[in-house]
Amino acid sequence: MALSSAEEKLAELGLTLPEVAAPVASYVPAVISGNCVYTSGQLPFVDGSLEATGKVGADVDQETAAKLAATCALNALAAVKSVLGDLNRVKRVVKVVGFVASDPSFTMQPHVINGASNLLGEVLGDRGVHARSAVGVAVLPLDSPVEVELIVEFE
Repeated sequence: MALSSAEEKLAELGLTLPEVAAPVASYVPAVISGNCVYTSGQLPFVDGSLEATGKVGADVDQETAAKLAATCALNALAAVKSVLGDLNRVKRVVKVVGFVASDPSFTMQPHVINGASNLLGEVLGDRGVHARSAVGVAVLPLDSPVEVELIVEFE
């Protein structure tokens, strides 16, 4: 099967779509409703393990957290492909919601979630431009520092 333009761009960036992360509870990685794909929150799993754990601003620095957010976005794209079959069907990323497990004094959540937003823009170009929320939270599943979910419109 030929690579989609998004997957070609990933290859140029030295990245590949991972296998879809297995759910850690009772849910599926992505569902289609109407002409949108809604992903479940994606953690920064690489080969089945979290790359880091802990609170951003205490255990994990902002730069590392942004890289973890990019990993979450890559995992979310894998979830999107798992239900669409081809990332070329993506018309646009409509919304990104990013959660940052934050030390109480940490207030740079938008800069952390830029890791996800920037990856989506690099991979999808104008189709990756989106609305977004970046929320600080006390704790995330498995003590993950970040979690990202997407809403993607497709054709």
